[in-house]
Amino acid sequence: MIPTADLIAGIPVLFAMAAEAEYGPALRARIAPLMTGVGPVEGAVTLAAALAEMPQRPRLIVSLGSAGSRRLVQAQVYQVSGVAYRDMDASALGFRPGCTPFLDLPARIDLPHRIPGLPAASLSTGANIVSGPAYDRIAEEMVDMETFAHLRAAQRFGIPLIGLRGISDGVEELRQLTDWTQYLHVIDERLAAAVDALRNAIGEGTLAL
Repeated sequence: MIPTADLIAGIPVLFAMAAEAEYGPALRARIAPLMTGVGPVEGAVTLAAALAEMPQRPRLIVSLGSAGSRRLVQAQVYQVSGVAYRDMDASALGFRPGCTPFLDLPARIDLPHRIPGLPAASLSTGANIVSGPAYDRIAEEMVDMETFAHLRAAQRFGIPLIGLRGISDGVEELRQLTDWTQYLHVIDERLAAAVDALRNAIGEGTLAL
């Protein structure tokens, strides 16, 4: 089935999420996202393939879901100010950690499109679950497994991307699946409110695309 974009204030917007567990009733009442799967590989492949198949591509992609953070408020939603790729480390060949060799991109890519009034934070994407002391090695304020992948797919097709992440965990070390899922119902409601803010910003012209 070919994916379709949601119309947000008359603008086609494609929402991308990783897992059904993050897609609660508040979001279900507002959007029909593309589920890309968990991790950077699945995120990039699924979103890129979907964009290639769409007869009319969206004017905006929104990557949304949960994230971990040891510094930010648990269950609060933040928009991504900039995103890094923590899996990439070719420093043995003289490249800066986080920079893909021979690709003219910085270690952290800024996301210039913002929803007014929503707090922003930097994000690190990678294929591992970050918990406990592993946060010590990460400069960014929050971590996830898909946003950088979604961004690279969006860049391939020349489409801007906004990242929205609710903090599901991080204050305490993860020990079981419910440590991740315990706040997802709250995050669902707050992500839905962020989608409403996106709709208002597009409609009022405070977010230009």
